[in-house]
Amino acid sequence: MNTELAHTKNYLMTTTSRPDIAFVRGEGSYLFDQNNHRYLDWVQGWAVNCLGHSPDVVVQALCKQASKLINPGPAFYNGPALELAGLLTSNSCFDQVFFGSSGAEANEGAIKLARKWGQKFKNGAFEIITFTNGFHGRTLATMSASGKAGWDTIFSPQVDGFPKALLNDLDSVRSLISTNTVAIMLEPVQGEAGVIPASPDFLMGLRTLCEENDLLLIADEVQTGCGRTGTLFAYEQYGIEPDIMTLGKGLGGGVPISALLAKQSCACFEYGDQGGTFSGTPLITAAGVAVIQALLSDGFLHAARQAGLQLAEGLSAISSEFSLGEVRGKGLLLALELGNNTGPEIVSLAREYGLLLNALRSHCLRFMPALNSTPAEIDEGLSLLKRVLSEVK
Repeated sequence: MNTELAHTKNYLMTTTSRPDIAFVRGEGSYLFDQNNHRYLDWVQGWAVNCLGHSPDVVVQALCKQASKLINPGPAFYNGPALELAGLLTSNSCFDQVFFGSSGAEANEGAIKLARKWGQKFKNGAFEIITFTNGFHGRTLATMSASGKAGWDTIFSPQVDGFPKALLNDLDSVRSLISTNTVAIMLEPVQGEAGVIPASPDFLMGLRTLCEENDLLLIADEVQTGCGRTGTLFAYEQYGIEPDIMTLGKGLGGGVPISALLAKQSCACFEYGDQGGTFSGTPLITAAGVAVIQALLSDGFLHAARQAGLQLAEGLSAISSEFSLGEVRGKGLLLALELGNNTGPEIVSLAREYGLLLNALRSHCLRFMPALNSTPAEIDEGLSLLKRVLSEVK
């Protein structure tokens, strides 16, 4: 790291460990640091850059919109927000949208909406059943809703009302339902837990439980939505419809936007219940329009699914060659169990080889390449990973 960067890095709060490099440019699947070293990026901002770094369609949308109107304020309609809301509702089972800036904000909104519905239609029911090892964000309410170890004390006291069940254990959910229960909230694939998919039978069982007990089903698709699992939204693969869904990460292709979507039957916010200074600005929703249009273009999601199959098959071959563990996930959200705690070492060495990886657990690697990764780029990443594993072994 050069002298200027070494000095100025101290101005940032130490909220995460960062290597001593600074990225200055991105092109598709690749990042370039201050020394012009190139890295194949299989993290992509934690599944944010669904079209890769600085995709032309997003750059053009931002430039065009910035020259016309950036932010008239959330109390007025604007064209891009209306267009993006139309795209999302016409391609999903939902009727209304609220735009935010982060996945945590969207999930906080989902919690508020469910509790509002409980106040109006379910005798004040407020509890939302969530799941051990689930992850919903870093606000106080979404941390409380999350089931990440240690988060129940780090900023105690927690926000009350989030009993925890076990993923893929329907009886554990059933045992928590009471007159106070208003909703069940989960990720179709638990990303931070190690890319653990909900089973089809389990999600269908949750849908049935919700109908039997007059509960809302909330799908947190902040990570799994926007093509990441091979369909526009992950719930499409399960044969069920949630009542509420949240989006984030990939929705803006790199710019900060999230969405709270709901069916008309539970979209019960009243004036003043929800808002935000940067809610649905034309600048950011224009980027969202460009992203969704790209995802819906002919052949895009099919190609993304093929890339996911190629990556999964390649990881399975590597697992067999190096006697590693399970490969799991959906689409281009995959994990590889290592069978040991070498994850951080692998991530560090891979970076030296020009490959960016994420060890979400010390024993597990997570892969989140750009959805438009080419076969050659997938092969390049697999080859680099094999070199790293050979050296670590």
